[in-house]
Amino acid sequence: MEGKKVQKNNANQRQHPTLGCCGIDCGLCPQHHGRGQSRCPGCGGPDFPLKHPSCGILTCCVKKKGLETCGDCQEFPCQRLSGWDAGDSFVSHKNSLANLALVKGDGIDGYLAQQQQRLRVLEHFLGHYDDGRSKSFYCLASTLLSIPALGVARKEADEKTTGVGTDPADQKAKARVLHDILNSHAGRERVDLRLRRKAG
Repeated sequence: MEGKKVQKNNANQRQHPTLGCCGIDCGLCPQHHGRGQSRCPGCGGPDFPLKHPSCGILTCCVKKKGLETCGDCQEFPCQRLSGWDAGDSFVSHKNSLANLALVKGDGIDGYLAQQQQRLRVLEHFLGHYDDGRSKSFYCLASTLLSIPALGVARKEADEKTTGVGTDPADQKAKARVLHDILNSHAGRERVDLRLRRKAG
């Protein structure tokens, strides 16, 4: 399978920065949903080198090979990605290799269609249940729970918080409701909504 080449207007800039070239769900990362100068544009997005330390995977995939993702590479999965999904950084790596396998099999558009469904739910959570402390939790849940579970959780939370106000105390109460609902779905799906430490 011949990989999809990136545009050459910038050696490290990519067309789809919400999916890391390593398979991380950058569009579901807390830093991508930040505000102001600290907001990350996503992998290989505009001004990415100013927001993120140098990345050997990005250099290999984009700069050296001119590909959009590692899933477009004939050598995927290579040694550089060995164990990449076994631990986390500040964002989950759990789905990264599966995301790249999806790209390799069906192309990036199939992945992006699924990510858009997750993004819509995440943006709803951040817009209606923001207590100032839950962004990372909502991002992790939106990454790891199934899309059907996220849709049901959104509906359940909206129904349970109908008529609740928007002052800080109300937002904390609404966030607790959503936390409980997401944790309940995580239990049913046997998903751990915590970041994992990498071994070693």
